[in-house]
Amino acid sequence: MPNIMDQEATIHFPILIGDIGGTNARFAILVDAYAQPKEFPILATADFATIEEAIQVSVLDKTSVQPRSAIFAIAGPVDGDETQLTNCPWVVRPKQMIKDFFLDDVIVLNDFEAQALAAASLEEEHLHSIGGGSIESNTSRVVLGPGTGLGVAGLVYSNHCWIPVPGEGGHIDLGPRTDREFAVFPHIERIEGRVSAEQILCGSGMVNLYQAICKADVRTPSYSAPHQITATGLGGTDEVAAETLSIFATLLGRVAGDIALVFMARGGVFLSGGIAQKIIPVLESPEFRAGFEDKAPHTALLKSISTCVITHPLAALFGLASFARTPVRFCVATEGRRWKA
Repeated sequence: MPNIMDQEATIHFPILIGDIGGTNARFAILVDAYAQPKEFPILATADFATIEEAIQVSVLDKTSVQPRSAIFAIAGPVDGDETQLTNCPWVVRPKQMIKDFFLDDVIVLNDFEAQALAAASLEEEHLHSIGGGSIESNTSRVVLGPGTGLGVAGLVYSNHCWIPVPGEGGHIDLGPRTDREFAVFPHIERIEGRVSAEQILCGSGMVNLYQAICKADVRTPSYSAPHQITATGLGGTDEVAAETLSIFATLLGRVAGDIALVFMARGGVFLSGGIAQKIIPVLESPEFRAGFEDKAPHTALLKSISTCVITHPLAALFGLASFARTPVRFCVATEGRRWKA
């Protein structure tokens, strides 16, 4: 298989692992293949000018352990020796990190690649079932995560290993189907003439949807942040917020079903991130699974596919740690994404 990491290649311990999103960054150090990751407090990316500063101040200055390697999962496509994060001003420069932090090796993956790696290994205690059939072992899986953006990744099982498939699936087209949606969608801001899934199915997207419903009903918006909408919607104290969550769940179900069809994800669809965890009561209502299963002529197939919310608080770090411990379990493409001293 071309462009797949040499299974004999060594990733030297201790290994610094990092999940770097648009809003927050999470770091840990894996001392060896058997130890639990040494975790560090979650930090806001806006509090540091560069990723190097964040690592030095929040990790290396807090421990005597000197990492020899680093594996990062970043929110955006990996693009050469300098990668700009999608929703954050940080730039990842592996060659500079090797020089500054005396590393042997730096591997940079997509953040939802790490979520997909986690989906191969998480136990039931870290999964909240939403519906469908049972999770089939050694079959394709899908991870979706509405957060700062909408992350999407696949996980394919072949030749006795898991192959994560990163992409930009959050930017697929999304359109209305019901009369109510046709009334609301004209008020969703378009980007060069189109509405993508990420314009609705993320934190700022939830606000976009809420404001569009207000405009459709000629109401004055009361809220400008997703946590306000989720709190009042879940609490039943605001009917517009409640409808926003209902439509959000329906549309998330439709997109999840579409991606499940693309990957024939008999191994399940995994929803990750803080938003999914916060709105579990909404996802458990009929709208989400109805949107997921309404895929004629394949309704029966979608009914058999499991959907669940990942409840592990540091799922991406868990995925990176799984890969770091036993890279032979995973066929991770690293050409152009691995730098050595």
